[in-house]
Amino acid sequence: MTLPVIGAALNVEHLPEFRDWLFEKDRDLELQSFIWPEMLIKGDWHDLVAEAKAHLDGYNGRMGIHGPFCGLSFSNPDPDIRAVVKTRMLQGLEIAEALGARFMVIHSPYTTWDWHNLDMFPGARQRVLAMAQEVLGDVVKRAENIGLTLMLENIEDIEPEDRKILAQSFDSEAIRLSVDTGHAHYAHGATGARPVDHFIRSAGEMLGHVHLQDADGFADRHWAIGEGTIRWHGVFRALAELKSEPRLILELREASDIWSSMNWLSREGLGQ
Repeated sequence: MTLPVIGAALNVEHLPEFRDWLFEKDRDLELQSFIWPEMLIKGDWHDLVAEAKAHLDGYNGRMGIHGPFCGLSFSNPDPDIRAVVKTRMLQGLEIAEALGARFMVIHSPYTTWDWHNLDMFPGARQRVLAMAQEVLGDVVKRAENIGLTLMLENIEDIEPEDRKILAQSFDSEAIRLSVDTGHAHYAHGATGARPVDHFIRSAGEMLGHVHLQDADGFADRHWAIGEGTIRWHGVFRALAELKSEPRLILELREASDIWSSMNWLSREGLGQ
């Protein structure tokens, strides 16, 4: 059996160090330098895009970006704030198109509070969907037009099916699901959610992207693989059941931990 090829989330500044590793197998790449509100407000991202493209000349892997997310909830009840969220998402797509990126990661709006409270209020779940549709409707259409896929990542989500229903509500190939293993493990350990492999199976063939990070079930650690308590063999068994070939992206707090993570995954026969 061929082991899955593992990629990484990196800032543009890290590309020279990891260039040979990325190029050797055209590993999946997620650039994370374009999330900051100050950059989006000023619009001064063009030089950084040019730098990234220069480093990636000749790269043929599946490259994308992490989209804006700081304080940006699709279900914010304030319509003026939702308008800003939509603007930031479209700015993210503008950057992605300039880079030639094929995916953009966006954050789920579902919170721990939602899990405990939405069903108390008639129509509350439908309102979350309606607000997300308002914010993302044109964003999804724009993604379709430029051949890009939005990856909807779990953050505080306790019930992964809610995020799946949200993604499916757009009836578009341009929005798929992302599972962050550390976020899922936090939700499992701290808020009673299902374990990580259940998040993978819930996403099923809608899974297009995975953030691989280890954690302890208490906080969003982004530790090297093998340092936490995620049951990785079970996670990779769940991934092996899929035909969708999701992008497998190491998203670690320290880029240098990529090396120890790859050594661990290789030693355990899980990835290359």
